[in-house]
Amino acid sequence: MSRAVVLERPGELRVQRTEPQAPGYGEAVVRVAWSGICGSDREVFAGTRAEGYVRYPVTPGHEWSGTVVELGPGTDESLLGKPVVGEGFRNCGRCASCRRGDTNLCEAAYDETGFTQPGAWSDELRLPARLLHELPEGADLRAAALLEPAACMAAATLKAAVVPGERVAVVGGGTLGMLATQLLAASGPAELVVVDPRADRTELARRWGAVVVPPDEELAPFDAVVEAAGAPGTGALAVRLTRRGGRTVLTGLAGTETSPIAPADLVASAVTVHTVFGASSAAWTHAVRAFAAGLLDPAPLITHEFPLEQAEEALHTVGGKVVLHP
Repeated sequence: MSRAVVLERPGELRVQRTEPQAPGYGEAVVRVAWSGICGSDREVFAGTRAEGYVRYPVTPGHEWSGTVVELGPGTDESLLGKPVVGEGFRNCGRCASCRRGDTNLCEAAYDETGFTQPGAWSDELRLPARLLHELPEGADLRAAALLEPAACMAAATLKAAVVPGERVAVVGGGTLGMLATQLLAASGPAELVVVDPRADRTELARRWGAVVVPPDEELAPFDAVVEAAGAPGTGALAVRLTRRGGRTVLTGLAGTETSPIAPADLVASAVTVHTVFGASSAAWTHAVRAFAAGLLDPAPLITHEFPLEQAEEALHTVGGKVVLHP
């Protein structure tokens, strides 16, 4: 028997025993090592996630790491026993978006691990083997549980297209912002700044060659700015911090917006604005390779650990990054 956290409906969570299911054609079963909790999981618990982007009852958990323990027919047998992470979007692989590589923009109905399909707040996870990304032997699986948000930031940094010697800023010093900072640091910027009002972000930023400045500080415009805060006004701030002709990448979703971006400001500054929704397979590959090469280390960002049985308590923990373990 296995265990899984089940949300029958918003606010109603329990840990229950489940019967293991054999993998079907093209599927793998992963023994979960660690799983993360993010803002979207709290939305699922609270019942505030947008309609169509969750299906109750559901086992949450889209950030995870583990080891392949069983394979169905039609899979690569070499995966058995390998440490892995996996993409969340159950893309169709056939539509125009998937064929051009935008697997995160699949034109089929929305389907994602932890939201419409059973997730990793469980002992075992069954999913299509084609979504797995293999990790090096001996990889830190606790840290690897954060490769899902890292893949989203990899998508952002790839669009920022930073080249050595450029001045770069990240708006937001939370988990996403610090993951973006590490990936951007690998590009060799001449200056790397994290814009955040919290002075306690300073030591973390310094690990990756960045400095922290408050949002109200006067700064010279940057060649590229990645917005990773998702707070009201941070999108407009990112655009203002970008030099004329520079690049801005927006990743956050503010619940309400108090300072919308004005089209006239974009035209006058000739800023190129990119947006990110999730992570494509290419972005996942980028994040996993950076992790394997030692250029990305999410471990220092983890602040709290809880066993699976304390998932509800973990959901109510604020400040920092929370992970669960079976």
